[in-house]
Amino acid sequence: MTITEDTRPALGLPQIQSLAAADMAAVDALIRDRLSSDVVLINQIADHIISAGGKRLRPMLVMLAGHAVGQAGPEHHQLAAIIEFIHTSTLLHDDVVDESSLRRGRSTANALWGNAPSVLVGDFLYSRSFQLMVELDRMPVMRILADTTNRIAEGEVLQLLHVHNPDTDEAAYLRVIERKTAVLFAAGTRLGALASGVDEATQQALYDYGMHLGYAFQIADDVLDYSANAEELGKNLGDDLAEGKATLPLIHAMAHSDDATRERLRSIVQDGEASAMPEVLAAIRATGGLDYSRRRAEEYAEAAERALDGLGDNDAVAALRGLARYAVQRSH
Repeated sequence: MTITEDTRPALGLPQIQSLAAADMAAVDALIRDRLSSDVVLINQIADHIISAGGKRLRPMLVMLAGHAVGQAGPEHHQLAAIIEFIHTSTLLHDDVVDESSLRRGRSTANALWGNAPSVLVGDFLYSRSFQLMVELDRMPVMRILADTTNRIAEGEVLQLLHVHNPDTDEAAYLRVIERKTAVLFAAGTRLGALASGVDEATQQALYDYGMHLGYAFQIADDVLDYSANAEELGKNLGDDLAEGKATLPLIHAMAHSDDATRERLRSIVQDGEASAMPEVLAAIRATGGLDYSRRRAEEYAEAAERALDGLGDNDAVAALRGLARYAVQRSH
């Protein structure tokens, strides 16, 4: 049955969080239980980054996908914890690579404990996620997660190749997003469906939803780096620019500026010239870079909603629709 807004309206974020609250409490309890180690430093760093909060969007997607197509229970909770461990590991590694000092309004682990401990605890979280996978003893689950973590690693290297590269175009930018962000969203929604025992076509629909949502979420995130309130965003505005990363608003500006402005923007990207933020913002505004990027994010969000059209009419599907809209409407 095709779902329309007339059937069941998309839910807002507070409604979605309320709907998922019991499951997320079970997931959080499992995460904290399985984080424990007799190595004190591991506990300290892991607890720091896990307790930083965030919306737990990726594990929530596992639960909502499971409920959207059937029942969800302990296996879904374990899959959700695995997804969150993988995500948290990538955050620890990312902050070291990017030399970040702030995440979600708090000092990063590498700023507090140093790079080496952050990388090694990230490795611990990766390996703990694989222990949890093996406990489930399901080859399709292990295959999906092994392929996903491999593609995330490819994305990290691919992004590194584009740092300080002013020739990064939209296609290259989207390839990085696919691997760094979208594949983990898609793995979560596919695994939620798989654990509910549905057919391959339904798993694929939820995989497609997750993939499109991941694109929408990351592009919207990159828009916020040039438009949000720094305190609300929880990180330093212009971090991408300082790191020499050309994201979509700036890529669009470079493609549509006059020759002199384009050369100046290329130089700023090459040098990671954070102090040039006012110039960059002026060029982005002059070329409509933020509006263009928002439209692209909205296109992916709409594609995510379309992927749900063959599913049943229930609160979890309405929540997934709501998350697609939230991804592009949020302010942080």
